[in-house]
Amino acid sequence: MNDKKIKPQKSLGQNFLIDKNISAKIVKLSSIDKNCYVLEIGPGLGALTVPLAQAAGHVLAVELDTRMVSQLRDILAAFENVTVIQGDILKLDIMQTVGETLKAKNLHVCANLPYNITTPVITKLIETGLFEAVTVMIQKEVAQRICASPGTPEYGAFTVFANYHTVPEILFDVPPECFSPKPKVTSSVIKMQIRKEKRLSPDDEKLFFRTVRAAFGQRRKTLVNALHSVFESTHSKEDITKAIEGCGFDPKIRGERLSIEDFERLSKCLNQIYQQTHF
Repeated sequence: MNDKKIKPQKSLGQNFLIDKNISAKIVKLSSIDKNCYVLEIGPGLGALTVPLAQAAGHVLAVELDTRMVSQLRDILAAFENVTVIQGDILKLDIMQTVGETLKAKNLHVCANLPYNITTPVITKLIETGLFEAVTVMIQKEVAQRICASPGTPEYGAFTVFANYHTVPEILFDVPPECFSPKPKVTSSVIKMQIRKEKRLSPDDEKLFFRTVRAAFGQRRKTLVNALHSVFESTHSKEDITKAIEGCGFDPKIRGERLSIEDFERLSKCLNQIYQQTHF
């Protein structure tokens, strides 16, 4: 593999993985085998694609950089179970593309994600509902945010979103020396096992996430004031205070102290009060 022919583009967040031991470790800990069909995002020059192809039933590699695609296809020519397409994962219809190419169940994601698109990509992947697990290498800080506990500075709306839909686990850290060029930060490999059972109905889920976004939208405000700034058209401040106290919380509490279960109870209380006052 010759990664000197193509210069990484900073604008695309390209940091090529050059340590084969790390690639092998990612694939091993992802638990991907021949029964798995894998979507890889940003394959670059195939450092992770090759061991994935050796382990998986089929790999669909989506590469944004047109310079990479032909060279990547040459590198992977020996593998009949790899499909390389050029495209922007944020614009791609994942449901259609994965469905047409992989045409299988037991779908997984395994990728070294560009730092600059980590959160929107993970969000989009989870929201498709297609995958069994998402194993990705991302900035350590983001991995810690995903796995953060209530009350910590890292804990936020994305933490709640990720833990509502998945069971995340940080597998190991990867130092800058394993990449070319070297990033200025440490990376982490995180595996997010998708939860198969929905905790809430679709309508309740919408209110739940609206409550979460409101709580973290203005972190310095108390939960009462943060929620009122979003729910003022449907709930008075007294209603919101009543809901918070009904869940056993001090009205002066901030949203960052609440767990997923707490947010579930709170959103249900808000809905009950709305039903009582409007119907």
